[in-house]
Amino acid sequence: MNILMVCTGNICRSPTAEGVLRHHLQAQGLADRVAVDSAGTHGYHIGDPPDPRTIRTALQYGVDLRPLRARQVEAADFERFDLLLAMDDGHYRALQKLQLQNPSGQRNTGNIRYYLDFAAKAGLRELPDPYYGGNDGFERVFRLCEAATEGLLAHIRQHM
Repeated sequence: MNILMVCTGNICRSPTAEGVLRHHLQAQGLADRVAVDSAGTHGYHIGDPPDPRTIRTALQYGVDLRPLRARQVEAADFERFDLLLAMDDGHYRALQKLQLQNPSGQRNTGNIRYYLDFAAKAGLRELPDPYYGGNDGFERVFRLCEAATEGLLAHIRQHM
């Protein structure tokens, strides 16, 4: 299974989601069976590492995001990934629009989902953007990613 996490610039939410999932897949011996990546709907930060606050927060929990680099989502990602997970409504709509440019002509949007749909107890559909706030926002995003990863792992196991 191949999973792509998607946010705006690929420096806060989606790299956190990618790192948390990779961390848990490794711990559960599933890393060789599931490919995980992240991308942004916009090319603001292509080639940049995650935001320093994102890196610092993740490291506090033993998740190292330092090797990650931002990239922009592209139409070919619909061929490469089984599941594209949007962090908010804007990302969801951008993915739907981009899918129309898919080289294979595939129009099934069933592989586009909201990331927090896997965190039923969170009571949220959109993962809040911590970029313009303080450190507490990055902490909240990390905790929500942990909750979503729990549900996502159950989904992965069910579809393997």
